[in-house]
Amino acid sequence: MRLVKFLAYCGICSRRKAKDLILTGKISVNGKVIKDLSYQVDLSKDKVYLETHLLSLPPKVYYLFYKPKGYLTSLFDPHERNTIKPFLEGLPYKVFPVGRLDKHSEGLLLLTNDGDLANKLLHPRYQVIRVYRVWVSPKIEFEKINKFKTSGFLIENKLIKPLKFELIKEEQNKWIYEISIKEGLKREIRKMISFLGGKVHKLLRIQFGPLKLRGLKPGQIRPLTSSELKNLFLFIKNL
Repeated sequence: MRLVKFLAYCGICSRRKAKDLILTGKISVNGKVIKDLSYQVDLSKDKVYLETHLLSLPPKVYYLFYKPKGYLTSLFDPHERNTIKPFLEGLPYKVFPVGRLDKHSEGLLLLTNDGDLANKLLHPRYQVIRVYRVWVSPKIEFEKINKFKTSGFLIENKLIKPLKFELIKEEQNKWIYEISIKEGLKREIRKMISFLGGKVHKLLRIQFGPLKLRGLKPGQIRPLTSSELKNLFLFIKNL
């Protein structure tokens, strides 16, 4: 692992700040000051110090988070808009969200410090399924949905077809659909509904891979249960 990445994973600073620490000679490995930004740390034997303080990687942690509507899936915004950062401040370790939900969408996000797992879940090659509940008006014609499921439409020069597009129920003049996709493109669900002539009133992600939004209210965070962790690791192994 690159030294810069190691320092960031330790949670002491950002990667940009880590570069400054290395270049100013504040980082040593096995007693030798390292100023090479490309230096590789051998996690099995190297001892890395920030001045006199021995550094170590935190344990890998995994949380489910119900992102509320009105917050950016980001830890910083230059325009000072609301982000999810305040919800994460009570956690014992630094984590990041796996993937994104737009500001006006809500629901399931995985929070972790496991970069390898996150990269695999998000890689387009593996097409991890996302499931959404969408409150729409007006009602979309059944025939139009069936045709759409067969023919799809283009987003970012990619032909997109939902895996599932099913009417669940009507609620206060809104029609609730469950939609499953595998691409995870920006605003994909909203573009689908617009293409079909509908308007999205609420967009809720209820599942990401094997993880499901259960028992959480907006803004709540909880660790994955042992069975959820087992299923997640098995899912990753089988990708």
